[in-house]
Amino acid sequence: MALSTELKEILACPKCKGDLEFHEDKGEIHCKKCKLVYAIRDDVPVMLIDEARPLA
Repeated sequence: MALSTELKEILACPKCKGDLEFHEDKGEIHCKKCKLVYAIRDDVPVMLIDEARPLA
C-alpha cells in the first residue's frame, strides 16, 4: 500500500518545515534542503529527526 495523496500533501520536514520528495519504491522520503532521509516502515513515514540519516 502506498502513502495516500492527502498524507503527502500535509507532510513537511520536521526540521525545516520544507517540502519533501517521496521515493516510495525505496521506502524513503528526502528533504533536499536539510539533506536528510526519512524512512517509510510498514507504509508509515518515520518523521523523527533523530532517526533520519544523511542524504548521500
